[in-house]
Amino acid sequence: MREKSGKRRAQPGRAMLAAVMLFFFLGFFLLALNDGEWKSFLLAVLVPLIIFIGTAGMSKLFPSDQLLLALTNFLCALGVLVLYRLNPEKGMTQAGNYGVGVACMVACTYVVRYVPRWKWLTVLMMLGSAGLLVLPLVFGRETNGAKNWIYIGSHSLQPSEIVKLALLLCVSWLLSQRRFFPALLFSGMCLGLLMLQKDLGTALLYYGVALILFFAATGSRLLVLCGVAGAGGGAFAGYQMFAHVKRRVAIWLNPWADTQGAGYQIVQSLIAIVNGGFWGVGLGLGNASVIPEYYNDFIFSVILHEFGVIFGLIVLCMYLFIVIRGMMIARRSRTVFHSLLAAGCTAMLALQTFVIIGGNIKLIPLTGVTLPFISYGGTSMVSSLCVIGLLQGVASRNEAGVNEDRELAMQGGGGL
Repeated sequence: MREKSGKRRAQPGRAMLAAVMLFFFLGFFLLALNDGEWKSFLLAVLVPLIIFIGTAGMSKLFPSDQLLLALTNFLCALGVLVLYRLNPEKGMTQAGNYGVGVACMVACTYVVRYVPRWKWLTVLMMLGSAGLLVLPLVFGRETNGAKNWIYIGSHSLQPSEIVKLALLLCVSWLLSQRRFFPALLFSGMCLGLLMLQKDLGTALLYYGVALILFFAATGSRLLVLCGVAGAGGGAFAGYQMFAHVKRRVAIWLNPWADTQGAGYQIVQSLIAIVNGGFWGVGLGLGNASVIPEYYNDFIFSVILHEFGVIFGLIVLCMYLFIVIRGMMIARRSRTVFHSLLAAGCTAMLALQTFVIIGGNIKLIPLTGVTLPFISYGGTSMVSSLCVIGLLQGVASRNEAGVNEDRELAMQGGGGL
C-alpha cells in the first residue's frame, strides 16, 4: 500500500514536468513551422531537454525541491522562447546561457550541501567581491548613466551579479556567528562601490537584502526603522546627485511629456500591455520589439503583449510560489546559517522581481535590474540560477536531515 501511495504522490510532479516540456516543445515547434529555420526545430528539442535535466536530473544527484525546480525552469525556458521569437540570435545565446546556468546551479547546490567550514572561504569571497566591484570603475564604460559593466572583446560582464552570491553567503555566515560589525562593514563596502558605479538599482537590492538579513538575525524593529529611514535618505541623495535618476523619476511621473524622447520606452511598454489585453495577440504576432530594451528591462511587457494579462498573472504567481517555497525552506533549516541563507536568497529574488515588474507597469520608477530567469544576459541568467542553487543546497541539507532522523527513529523502534 505504501508503495502504491508513493507512486500516486509522484505522479503529479511528473505530470507537471511533462506539461511544461510539452508547452515549450509546441511553442518552438509553432515558431519552426512559421519560419522554417532549423534552429527553431533544434530548440524545440533542446529546451525541453534542459528542463528535464534541470528538474528530474537533479533529483538523481541529491534530494531536491521538485516544485522549486519546475517553476524555475519554466521561467528560464519562457525567457528563451520570447527572446528567440523576437531575436533568434539572442534566443540561441540565451539557450546557451540557460544550459551553463543549470550547471552552475548544480555546482552551488553541492557547495552548500558539502562545504563544512566557511570561515576562510568567507574571507576570500569578501576580498574577491571588493576586487570585482572595483573593476568597472577602472576598466568599465558608462551605459545608461551607470558604470557597472566591464567589456572583454565582444563579451560583457556585470560583476555585481556575481558579487550578489558572495553577499548572500558572507552576510549570512557572519550574522550566524553573531559578527555584526564585519557583516555591516562588508555590506557598506559593497553599497559604497555600487554608488560610485551609479548603479542604484543593484544598490537597492543589496541594501534591501542586507536589511532583511539583519532583521532576521536580530529581530530588532528599531533596526528596520533606521534602515528604512536610511534608504529614504539614500534615495533622496541619489536623486540630488545623479542626473539619470532625476530623468527616470520625471519619466515615471509623466512619460507622455516626451513620447518621442526620454519617455518613449515606458510609453511603448504601456501601449504594448494595453494592446495585449487579457489573452494577448498571440505568439509571434506582436510588435513589442519597438521597445528599445524589449529583451532586457521590458521583457515582462513583451510577455503581457503576446500572451496576455492572464498569462502574466500566472507568471507572477510562479514567482510568488518560488518565494513561498523559499521561506518554507528557510523555516525548516537546522542551522542559523542555512536559515539566513535561504531567507536571503528568497528576499533577493522577491525584491528584484518586484522592482523590475513595478517599473514595467509604471508602479515605481524604472531601475536597471533584470527580471530573474527571463531577461536576456548571461551574467543575469547564471547568477539567478546560482541563487536557486544555493536555495536548493539548503533544501537538500534539510531533506538529508529528515532522512537521518527517520533512520534513527526506525533503528530506535527496532531496538524496542
